[in-house]
Amino acid sequence: MHHMDQLDDTASHLNQVFLAKYPARSARYLEQMPAKQASQLLQQQPVHLLAGVWKYLPPGCSDAILGHFSDDLAARLIGFLESHLAISLLSRLNIERQRTLFTLLEDKHSALVNEYRSLLTYPEDSAARMMTTNIQAFSDDTTVADALSRLRRCKGSSPDTLYLVDINQQLTGQIHITDLVSCAPATPLTSIASPVKVTLDALDHKDTVTETFEGHRSKSIPVLDSQGLLIGQIGYSDVYQSTKEDLATDMQTMVGVSKEEKALSSSWFAVTRRLPWLQINLLTAFAAAAVVGMFENLIAEVTALAILLPVAAGQSGNAGAQALAVTMRGLTLREITTRQWSRVLFKEMRAGFLNGVIIAITCAVGVYIWSQSAGLALVIALAMVSSLVIACSAGALVPMGLKRLGMDPAQSSSIVLTTVTDIAGFMSFLGIALLLTDFLPKG
Repeated sequence: MHHMDQLDDTASHLNQVFLAKYPARSARYLEQMPAKQASQLLQQQPVHLLAGVWKYLPPGCSDAILGHFSDDLAARLIGFLESHLAISLLSRLNIERQRTLFTLLEDKHSALVNEYRSLLTYPEDSAARMMTTNIQAFSDDTTVADALSRLRRCKGSSPDTLYLVDINQQLTGQIHITDLVSCAPATPLTSIASPVKVTLDALDHKDTVTETFEGHRSKSIPVLDSQGLLIGQIGYSDVYQSTKEDLATDMQTMVGVSKEEKALSSSWFAVTRRLPWLQINLLTAFAAAAVVGMFENLIAEVTALAILLPVAAGQSGNAGAQALAVTMRGLTLREITTRQWSRVLFKEMRAGFLNGVIIAITCAVGVYIWSQSAGLALVIALAMVSSLVIACSAGALVPMGLKRLGMDPAQSSSIVLTTVTDIAGFMSFLGIALLLTDFLPKG
């Protein structure tokens, strides 16, 4: 038994010397070992040696080893690591483990804990809030056999994309997991890796994330911190989910409904969020009514105009809503920017004109059959063309204008649009009718 103890002490001393003199090579050996076995070996060593080796362990491997550390040892390691390495490691831990480690560190390192908490508080709409921390990175001298062996030992599912890092933990390449299956075991990962074409910064806004995916059509994109260390990745499905939520939210805000309101929110909550915009809508309705009031005498003289007023306003409202929906979708999906406002505007004007001409013909025929008045048919036809051109133009310009002013383009834009289309529809119809009064049937 005494000899066994001596052998154990000798082995521990040799391990300690090797870790101290060759931390990079030690990290490569640890990377090929099962995480539990590697953690057992490291837990016997002083924390300063752990910190020396840790900076050479790639993400995924270091996370798995830390998962087998006691909370006390993990906290001491976090306190000893260089700040950028500690932040990178902490950002890949779940919130509960972060809190536990911070609690253990607070007594002796309160200032450090406050700094780390601040650095780990990412903005709400940042890439870091969208990313997954389930990543696997390998040293660039790893072979296919070693990589597959480590992946088999991983708990849970492995990500589809694997990453390569150099000795300084800087990203050097990426590999799809299916590429490993068809390669010989001794093949170095560097020979089958492809360059990383694009990366995201942890603080990038989610708009930038969506634009990046649109521009590169990638299945996943790695997320780096301010030091260029890999802390996570964002998959296309994450972006799709975020965009879907944005579109759903935009549907509510376009009609003056709060983003916070849910289907089962209380009635009082709904009232407090909707009522201000309904009051605004009431004022805009009075503005449209004032336009009609300007032509009171004309309507009294030609009563058929009153019957056709909803037709003119309704068609322009629908056309404007179509243009608004298409423009809002383009802005939300980053298909267009405000710099392209002129292209979008002229496209919608042309669409409004062509639709207006076709609708005008149909409407004029119907009105003529109903009233037997060519003048009334001509008035409604001209009004349809002009009001649809104005409505489609407004549907493009309202969200573009709000976006250009730094406001949410979805924020009750339909209420603004309704005002424009109602006034445009009434003014076009009644204005043209006033010019062609002599051709209209009286009474």
